[in-house]
Amino acid sequence: MPQIKFTKMHGIGNDYVYINCFEQQIENPNDLAIKMSPRRFSVGADGVILICPSDVADAKMRMFNLDGSEGKMCGNGIRCVGKFIYDNGIAQKSTVTVETLSGIKTLEITEENGKAVSITVDMGKAELTPEKIPAIADCDTIIDTAITVDGNDYNITALSMGNPHAVVFCDEIDSLNLEKTGPHFEHHDMFPEQVNTEFIRVMDDSTLQMRVWERGSGETFACGTGACAAAVAAVENGYCKRDQEITVHLVGGDLFITYKSDGTVFMRGGAEKVYDGVYEF
Repeated sequence: MPQIKFTKMHGIGNDYVYINCFEQQIENPNDLAIKMSPRRFSVGADGVILICPSDVADAKMRMFNLDGSEGKMCGNGIRCVGKFIYDNGIAQKSTVTVETLSGIKTLEITEENGKAVSITVDMGKAELTPEKIPAIADCDTIIDTAITVDGNDYNITALSMGNPHAVVFCDEIDSLNLEKTGPHFEHHDMFPEQVNTEFIRVMDDSTLQMRVWERGSGETFACGTGACAAAVAAVENGYCKRDQEITVHLVGGDLFITYKSDGTVFMRGGAEKVYDGVYEF
């Protein structure tokens, strides 16, 4: 019976199955993500991430949602990839690079006792131009813009952090029914490649609370690119300031985001190994 060795890891509750493709080949990762992700009948995860050799970086990351679709970027996932390649000696140095479908990302590793414990990722620049999100809109930027979703009116700020995001600021987010609302945002006609949606409560000028509906995965405990998008949107809407670290409280824990004056976004947070396993199929 064929077997795949894997490592279960999470970044503040955003959990994936990580597969070391330096040592084994995966021929159909889309199908594998669908098989391994169910929580009651399989390993259980928000998806599958392949850690592969790269010609241009220390490693290459490929990320697949639980529905089998491939994502361009995953903020919590790339921190776990950084920890994996550091802890396993693939690239045991303070600065590592990871190739993604959204470009090469640079990670700064903080270690204790030879293990990576905190990772800061240069996420690149936030993209606010509609056609690069992509989003369909007759305007230069989509900031505090009114749209109708499932018969209800919302104001959104849309941007790309390597994948598309729509940020909604709310006074109350704990009572939101994301199982009902999330899919309508995800498949809104404004977003031809679907969209991740962040619902944000501003706590003060450096603290946000967030819930997220991720395209292809549903509501998750955390979303790294979503936390970055939330911080960018908070600055663009005047709630927070550039060049200061913004704490984003998610269901699974906290991320720390800085939106720099040049448009670059830095994300800081932890990454945890849960266990190693073998999957038979």
